[in-house]
Formats: sequence, structure tokens, C-alpha cells
Amino acid sequence: MLVSATAGYLRNKLGFVWRLRSLRAKTGLLALIFALVPLFLYAEFRKAYQDSQDLLLQSVRDQGRVISQSLLPLLENAAIAELPQLGLQLERFAGKVTTIKLLLAPAGAAGDRFYYVASWPGVAGNNLDAERQLLAGQGVLDRLAQSCRGELPFSLLYDRPTGGAEIVTAVTPLLTAAGCWAVVASFSAEAFPGAHLGQPYWATPTIQIAAAIYLAMVVITFSTLLGINGGLRRFARLARQIREHGRTTGSFVARNEIPELAEVAAEFDRMVEALHGSAAAIRRAAEDNAHAFKTPIAVIRQSLEPLRRAVGVENQRVVRAIERVDNSLDRLDGLVASARRLDEATADLVAEPRRPVDLQRLLQKLIESRATLLPGRDIRLRGELWPAVYVLGSESIIETVIENLIDNAASFAPAGSEVLVRLRQERDVAHIEVVDEGPGVPPAQLDQIFERYFSARRKGAQHDAGPGSFGIGLSIARRNVEAMRGMIEAENRIPQGLIIHIRLPVAPRFA
Repeated sequence: MLVSATAGYLRNKLGFVWRLRSLRAKTGLLALIFALVPLFLYAEFRKAYQDSQDLLLQSVRDQGRVISQSLLPLLENAAIAELPQLGLQLERFAGKVTTIKLLLAPAGAAGDRFYYVASWPGVAGNNLDAERQLLAGQGVLDRLAQSCRGELPFSLLYDRPTGGAEIVTAVTPLLTAAGCWAVVASFSAEAFPGAHLGQPYWATPTIQIAAAIYLAMVVITFSTLLGINGGLRRFARLARQIREHGRTTGSFVARNEIPELAEVAAEFDRMVEALHGSAAAIRRAAEDNAHAFKTPIAVIRQSLEPLRRAVGVENQRVVRAIERVDNSLDRLDGLVASARRLDEATADLVAEPRRPVDLQRLLQKLIESRATLLPGRDIRLRGELWPAVYVLGSESIIETVIENLIDNAASFAPAGSEVLVRLRQERDVAHIEVVDEGPGVPPAQLDQIFERYFSARRKGAQHDAGPGSFGIGLSIARRNVEAMRGMIEAENRIPQGLIIHIRLPVAPRFA
């Protein structure tokens, strides 16, 4: 019940941690959105801006076209002597913001040169000359001189010598006996200050202000996300230190610098306390359960002694019954020891610190100690170990794995055979092999031997009272190896025997 409750608590907390870690991926997606959205909005708003400018310019062109058609009767009948008075006639046609100018290329004049004849409202001479040069530079006057037909709509922005800017929107030609007239419709850019005519869209104040606000929003958003990410990185470093060196390295609350993560930091501290509290509770429960079972087993075993002495050898039925009870007590005693070992291994996985472990030194020590504890049979235990192979883990967890594998191999090995422990490093992986010369395992059961309570041992096999006899030893080995982010698998030897392969990631600074 305690383990189940702890597991549920951890699942909830680790799920929250996973959601926080996904912040990095979401930050990248957010950066992509921040990069694409302005481009899309800029393109759409630029199109709308261009449409509004085109609409404004078209209205001025239409006005210029109406004015030119209205001036046609006046210009057809205009005599040379009346030209100075044309400016006064234009007053009737020009609008509040529109400027109407008349250019004339006299019939029969050499070079088809255009001259400014009239304007309303009045314009300084140097402004007229600047505008005429602009039209000539654009080739407009040359085209008019050749055919004197067809309206020429365009938008030409030029700076007046007297100050300000003016936009020419249309030039409408009229052919009369006096020559080729050009009615030029233009207006001052200051007349439409909000239109920003003649300016690139990106240079308009609206875009510049919007870009400044957008950049400020980006800076605030990403500074907040980077701050949260920095807090999570500090949490990750502390979690790694707690895993490797225990909880004495500090607390999440003390490392937190972001107020928004204060509750998260407190929850992490509570999670660490729950982990260590659960580990301690599991160890206490293992001790209590073992003691609770050992006492009645000892009482039963002691009670068998007077029965064994009281029963004569002639009563074989009772003698066999006493032997069965005695054998069952041995197995029950071994099962209690295995259960205690399983609980202690669980507690180690929950709270045992992780640090670099020298596998060559640890395995050599285990080989020397287990060689003296092997059953009284002719079995040799030997090691072939590479030096300086380090993994990140716990010596007690690794010892549990190797001890279980050696005991399992020795229990199956025939007399006069050898159990070999090999160690080598393959790039960033530490490869451990435990090799025996036993009968091996049926191929269909190679994966099943690591399942809890599965045993491939034959009935009546020798040394079948150990923990491995209950299918616990190899399951503990697999769980410990996987807890260190490794993998374990079995392979039959040829002609006989079994190889257990363990692959563990090498400690980062030793890879």
C-alpha cells in the first residue's frame, strides 16, 4: 500500500515535471510563431495600405480627367493673347487640395518643347521648372509630343525647391489647333498627412510604432520564458546533485529565483522528502516483515526437534513428513530473505545516491568475496576486467546485480566448471558478461527468466533454496540495471552454458 501510494504521488509529480520540461519545445514553437506572424501581418497590411493609396490616387486622377474634359472647350478656342488669363479660368476647376497646371507644346514649334502656361493655385517658377524636369526625365513629355493622346496615370513624388513634397498623379493630353496641351493634376503630400504617400510601407510611423511594441512584447515574453527555463535548469542541476550525492546538497526553494516557480520548488522539495521517507519506510517494513516471519519459522523449526527424537526410524511415514516440513521451512526461510532483499533493493532504487563507480575495482572485490562463499563444489570464479571503466550509479545497486548473477550462474554450473565475469568498454557503454557452463535456457524462455517469480530450475536440482530459486534474483537484476538506464539480456552459449549481458552507459566525464 505504501509503495502504491508513493508511486501514485511520484507519477503526478513527474507528470508535472514532464510538462515543465516540454516548455523548451514550446518555446521553440513560440519563436517560430513570433517570426512568421509578423511576416504574414506585414504582407496583409501592406496590401491594404497599397490599396488605400491606390484608391486615393485614383480619385485624384479621376478628378484630373474631369477637369481636363471641362477645360477642352476653353482650350480649343483659346487664343495666344488669352493665355495669361487661363490661370484665372482654372480656379473654377481646381479643388482644395488639387493643383491644376497647363503645359503647351505650340504647334509648329521646333523640338516639341512644352512650356508651363498656367496654374491654379499659383506656383513658384522654380517649382514649375522642377516639375517639368521631372516629367521630362520620366519620358512623359516625349511621349506626349509624339502622339498627344492617351492619359498617363502614375505617381511621381518630388521635393519642391521652396519646401514640401508634391505628387503628380496624372497627365491628360489635349490636341488643339494651338498645339498639344498637357493637363497635370497633382496635390501636396501635406494635404494627406495620414496617407504617407511616397513613403515605403516599412518607413511609415504606424509600422515603426507597431514594430517597437512587437519587439518589446517579444523581449518581455522571451525574457520571462528564459527566466523560467533558467529556473528549471537550476532545478535539473539540483535534482542531479540530489540523485548523485543525496539530499544534503540543498533544496529547490533555496535555489529558486523566480517567484512564479516558488510553489513548484516547494512541491519538488516535498517530493524529495516523500522519496526518502518512502525509502526509509520500505526498509523498516522489510525489517519488520522479516522479523515477523522469522520468529514463527524458528518456533516451528525448534518444535520439530523433539518430534524427530521421539519418532523411531521404523515410522518412515512420520519421518518423511518431518523432512517435508523441514524442507518447506528452508524454502520459506529463503523466500522471506528474498522478499527482504527485494524490498531493500526497491529502497535503494528510490533514494540511493548516484556517483561514478569504478566497475573494475568493484567487480574484482565481488569476485574475491563470492569465490569464498560459493557452495562446496568444484567451481571456479574468474574475472577478465578492463581497468578504468566507470558508470554513474550506486555500488550497492550494482553489487546486488552482480551477486545475483554470480549466484544464479553458480547454482546451475556443473562441478569442475568455471563462472567467468568479463568487463570491457565499447565506446560509451560498459559491457559486463557473466558466463557459466550450465545447461542453458530453452530459447523460448530467454526473455522470461527476468520476470518475477519465474524459475527455469528443474525440480530436485541442487542448491535450489537460494533467492534465485524463487525467480526473484534475475528480476531484481533487471530492475536495477534499467534504473541505471542500462539493459540486460540472456544468450545461450555453444555448446552449452548461458551468458548474461549487461550494458550500462559510461559516466559522462569518463566516456
